[in-house]
Amino acid sequence: MFNQLGDRLKRTFQDLRGRGRLTEDHVIDALRDVRVALLEADVALPAVKTFIDRVRSRAVGQEVTRSLTPGQAVVKIVYDELVELMGVKNDGLDLVAQPPAVVLVTGLQGTGKTTTVAKLARHLRMHQGKRVLVTSTDVYRPAAMDQLKHLASEVEVEFCGGNTNDPIAIASHALEQARRGGYDVLIVDTAGRLHIDGEMMAEVRKIHATVNPVETLFVVDSMTGQDAVNSASAFNEQLDLTGVILTKTDGDARGGAALSVRHQTGRPIKFIGTGENNDALDPFHPDRIASRILGMGDVLSLVEEVERKVDREKAEKVARKLGKGKAFNLDDFRDQLEQMNQLGGLAGMLDKLPGTGNLPAGVLDQASQVQMDRLVAIINSMTPRERRHPVLIKGSRKRRIAGGSGTEVQEVNRLLKQFAQLQKVMKKAKGKKGLAQMLGQMKGGGIPGIPPFGH
Repeated sequence: MFNQLGDRLKRTFQDLRGRGRLTEDHVIDALRDVRVALLEADVALPAVKTFIDRVRSRAVGQEVTRSLTPGQAVVKIVYDELVELMGVKNDGLDLVAQPPAVVLVTGLQGTGKTTTVAKLARHLRMHQGKRVLVTSTDVYRPAAMDQLKHLASEVEVEFCGGNTNDPIAIASHALEQARRGGYDVLIVDTAGRLHIDGEMMAEVRKIHATVNPVETLFVVDSMTGQDAVNSASAFNEQLDLTGVILTKTDGDARGGAALSVRHQTGRPIKFIGTGENNDALDPFHPDRIASRILGMGDVLSLVEEVERKVDREKAEKVARKLGKGKAFNLDDFRDQLEQMNQLGGLAGMLDKLPGTGNLPAGVLDQASQVQMDRLVAIINSMTPRERRHPVLIKGSRKRRIAGGSGTEVQEVNRLLKQFAQLQKVMKKAKGKKGLAQMLGQMKGGGIPGIPPFGH
């Protein structure tokens, strides 16, 4: 979401970092570029003005002029102020209440509200061990209740429906069911509209009064930019929101909503939706987002993502095979590729590592999930015997595999060649000494003879 803004800011600060001494004119010129970059990212004008004023007051003071590295000092100030703009720290859900703690989810139609309810329910069940009940008071959109019921089944939480077209009665019934069933949390999905209107606001206020939520969350489509912030402000005036969830942050959004919503509403962003899968909901950490915008990486989020998504059993199975001296085959390699895809592909992982912002665009293109998917497709087109014994794959087999995977024979050849080289490396890594040697080679600039997969 922040790629365009991040690229612009990195170019702006590259010149500052290279200067041994900064004048006030240097800082003012840089901040002019920062201002334009923020406005192009659809950040609200009041938020931009406040941000630039705060950075300027610090950047032209003694904090920078007395620094041994003034350029770095300015970047640190920008980082601090970005974090301040977005909320300083992550504000998790406050569920300290007599069970069931009620979470009311509101928003306009088309923002991904219902799928966000399911993702949030899964997050509370998986990461906080909560018993969750969900319900929908959307009696207007066709199949809205059926959609949430289906999603609830997928994320393994209970759904409470209703035999009435009265949203207030449905909410009241679900609250009673949550109390009787001993649930920890009740999440109430509300109806959306294409625009804010009096009827919609009146209904959601009645639901709010009926269930008395501990959290009232507004779902914002980050793709709508400044309009998202305006609608959040309108809802906040009516409902006294406790937080915001940003959706579709994996798309082409320019980042303005994330950088504006707290400044405009005074309410924190609590979660961001990072994809279509049911597990694609992450806590919002302003410090990590600011770090990524400025090209400093986000290793902590990458580690947490690996902890959540990597299949430990498969990883340990491969480690045991290598420890026993068994061959690393194409089945194992496919498993590793699929797990990497769970983390957003190699490009998604590189995006969270510091310093990768300076990589040529072609490198990230070659590391894209599309390339990884092509490799998986080639391996899936092989027979089980071929995956265990790649040496069997000759001319006619290569043509069959290429045809089955929708690729060219040259791509099959490239995969087999690179896999053969990878097997040699894995054999060296069987013992501690071999593994240490491989890591040493990687630190020194890569493993000789092995080009990146996808070349």
